[in-house]
Amino acid sequence: MKTRKLGLAPLHLSTLGLGTWPMAGTDRFGWGPQDDDISIKTIYRALELGVNWIDTAPIYGTGHAEEVVGKALKGMSQKPLIATKALFMWKPDKTTILVRLDRERVRQQCQLSMQRLGVDFIDMYMIHWPDPWVYVEEAWETLAELKKEGKVGCIGVSNFSTEQMEMVKSVHHIAFLEPPYSMLERGAENGLLDYCGKNNIGVVTYSSLQQGLLAGGTIDINKFTPRDVRRTSPHYQEPEYSINLKLGPELAALAKQSGHTAAQLGIAWNLRRPEVTSAITGPRTPAEIEDTAKAAEWQLTAAEIAGVEKILAQRQEALKSAGK
Repeated sequence: MKTRKLGLAPLHLSTLGLGTWPMAGTDRFGWGPQDDDISIKTIYRALELGVNWIDTAPIYGTGHAEEVVGKALKGMSQKPLIATKALFMWKPDKTTILVRLDRERVRQQCQLSMQRLGVDFIDMYMIHWPDPWVYVEEAWETLAELKKEGKVGCIGVSNFSTEQMEMVKSVHHIAFLEPPYSMLERGAENGLLDYCGKNNIGVVTYSSLQQGLLAGGTIDINKFTPRDVRRTSPHYQEPEYSINLKLGPELAALAKQSGHTAAQLGIAWNLRRPEVTSAITGPRTPAEIEDTAKAAEWQLTAAEIAGVEKILAQRQEALKSAGK
């Protein structure tokens, strides 16, 4: 699989990253029930296909996703790069979530993530959200300290604006940004990607397939468990939900013209931007990663990009007609 250099960092990431949010295996900050054995097989298959890094976070299943990754890592002679995040903690019953970015709690979170992952070094460590802002600078200083101490490698930020990155960059260079970016969420194109390109900041995008809406399959929100996090997404709310459901077949038809799938098109569309180092996808089965992995080698033509833009323009017109 192709790789791209992560900004100024001494890392080359596969252009596809393995996201583990769907592997949370719980209704609590997850996508509903998931079999851990299948998740581990999916991780192994991703690595066989050339994916060299895994993205996770403590909040995914309140620690469960990190634990699943840790189980998969056991016994590996050559481990993939691991990225995880600082922000969320919880009380023992896991019903009360704590948002903490002060120095003491960030250090504690880093240690807890290492325990769940079964590692003594985290390759890519980041602030999950810049909230509460009052502690963000302290949190960033702490990440820089952890890097100097050899506990983490590259340090980055997730969900930051250009203004927020400007405010912390003097403390330590930002190795990478993890923003949401997909055909349905294009806010990163409003200066964020350009800023990263000009400042040698790597970009790893999440929700590249918009939590399944751009994968081309049939998604029925009525089959989601009550606390499936996708229920809270605006893209799954009417009238947008019904409009978004029509995208799958349209994107699939466009992708089929060159022997590809809608999911592959969604990933390749992300990777068309030179600022994007890697696009994260969240497969739940080996078959799903076998599909999306093929996107890593697909360089879209101008005609294919224009085809996508036409479909998205039609979606915008439909949203306007629906009062969105």
